[in-house]
Amino acid sequence: MTEAALSKRQKGVLPDKGQVAASFSRAAASYDSVAALQRHVGSALLGRLPRDLQPSRWLDLGSGTGYFSRALAAAFPQADGVALDIAEGMLRHARPAGGARQFVVGDAEQLPLRDGCAELIFSSLALQWCEDFAGVLGEVRRVLQPGGTFAFSSLCSGTLQELRDSWQAVDGFAHVNRFRPLATYQALCRNSGLQLVGLAVRPEVLHFPDLRQLTHELKALGAHNLNPGRPGGLTGRARIRALVEAYEGLRQPEGLPATYQVVYGILRKEP
Repeated sequence: MTEAALSKRQKGVLPDKGQVAASFSRAAASYDSVAALQRHVGSALLGRLPRDLQPSRWLDLGSGTGYFSRALAAAFPQADGVALDIAEGMLRHARPAGGARQFVVGDAEQLPLRDGCAELIFSSLALQWCEDFAGVLGEVRRVLQPGGTFAFSSLCSGTLQELRDSWQAVDGFAHVNRFRPLATYQALCRNSGLQLVGLAVRPEVLHFPDLRQLTHELKALGAHNLNPGRPGGLTGRARIRALVEAYEGLRQPEGLPATYQVVYGILRKEP
């Protein structure tokens, strides 16, 4: 299947980018308080960077509150850093803490950056919100210098499957964000014109004392249901009770499980 066909299949499946930007802007103040998984995944991605990497300029793509912009600045103190996010509220929150030298509002599918301006593009748990992942890879290839590295983490299908299955027992609406399959990531990366150094998926299972805590965390992250076709208005009490009952059937000794299928990718632009 071609890149265009794979990308087209996602149309109407992933949320509108304006809604994504607004949701994450609203969540800027609460995000870090519930972002343990995001910090864990981003730290794991940092650990996957090539050991000999010494960029003179890096880009934190989907930088959010700037946690990993600051980590990149600490890892590469001589480099110029750019923090870029589609959510202006996130950048306003990040700017006072520093890390990057520039903070840019921008879309990963249409980067407002010149050709060949970065030696490292780092993106952790942001690109799952981009409908046109082939377009993102094309922009990454354009913006990277020859020999530059692109490191990303994202989410693939199977994420929050327990919540999805529990809702399926209640009604047929799309209550849980949908993410592209691993096979789509694999095909688009192979066809990107970049050298695929590594691509792997790792499940991360969180446990919650109850359903309310899980949904509170998703809202605080700005990652609650943004699906096209999601039900409007308030969810009735009877449906919530049915959802709780269905999810309770999955309870483990540690609590209610919530699985995130995390994709890690390292690509390189040919010298």
